[in-house]
Amino acid sequence: MRWRKIFIGCSQKKGNLQMSNNIMEALVDLPAEHERNIFGQFDEHLKIIERTLNVTLIARDGVLKILGNSFRTDQAKRLMLQLLELSKRGNMITKQNINYALSLLMEEKESALTEIDSDLICNTIQGRPIKPKTLGQKNYVDQIRKNMIVFGVGPAGTGKTYLAMAMAVTAFRNEEVNRIILTRPAIEAGEKLGFLPGDLQSKVDPYLRPLYDALYQIMGPESFAKNMERGLIEVAPLAYMRGRTLDNAYIILDEAQNTTPAQMKMFLTRIGFGSKVIVTGDASQKDLPSGTTSGLDVAMKVLKKIEGISFCELTSKDVVRHPLVQKIVQAYDAYEKKLNSPRRKKNYDNIH
Repeated sequence: MRWRKIFIGCSQKKGNLQMSNNIMEALVDLPAEHERNIFGQFDEHLKIIERTLNVTLIARDGVLKILGNSFRTDQAKRLMLQLLELSKRGNMITKQNINYALSLLMEEKESALTEIDSDLICNTIQGRPIKPKTLGQKNYVDQIRKNMIVFGVGPAGTGKTYLAMAMAVTAFRNEEVNRIILTRPAIEAGEKLGFLPGDLQSKVDPYLRPLYDALYQIMGPESFAKNMERGLIEVAPLAYMRGRTLDNAYIILDEAQNTTPAQMKMFLTRIGFGSKVIVTGDASQKDLPSGTTSGLDVAMKVLKKIEGISFCELTSKDVVRHPLVQKIVQAYDAYEKKLNSPRRKKNYDNIH
């Protein structure tokens, strides 16, 4: 059996830490049935780990040999043990998992990987487990469990709505609440409800489609339709919430950045006994008319010190969609910071 050698590392200076030239060796028992999952297609996962940690990884006969300086070798071994544990639990290891695991390793938080994976919320209708995938998501789920009202704020792809849906369905199945109410403001860029064909329900359905899609995946179309008919699950535009008191319900307000301050106040004062509320939004993607203040922005300032209300801010690190989405979010964040920098504003003021 030939040894498999992917990349030979070399010593380097990392920050203020000078890596040693002394080559150390560590061995990790790696059962053959987990090799393909951990190594990735054409060993792409190993190559990422080697480039990032500056180590050499060699696999043979169910044993992974790690070569590098003592610090990096120890890091690589700890990382491999974490990935092996994830694989044993039935997780499909992706390139995104590897990159996030490496980022945690650099912060010396790699043990959080298995803790995050242990938090099973529920299973989809196909049996796929729904779990938080990042520390930010884990904190979000924990805050939902602890508090009556939770604001989940962050960029696209961070799982704000999907995890909230999963928590709502779990509470409904466990009979912790009698019904689920999902709502969002019927505002979209460049279109008005009146311009769309059909009756009012036909007009609002496109705006609520993301909520339907998530419920179909978690509950299945038949269960969803059955509970909709019985009035146990309600998906409606925010305007329908006025004048109601919502008891024993799991209530999710999606796209909250598109509410006005009056709408947000109206929604939050609908809450009755035995209810739990999750408000999700992305402050960077407002579709409100120019000059209109977002109800989400106001709520985050007004309610931040009230006990029982939690604000959970997710970041680009918590994006769990295609890796390109994370890069897009980071690029826009960098652009907006540069655009809003004091120096840029000063130059703009001088010109005008």
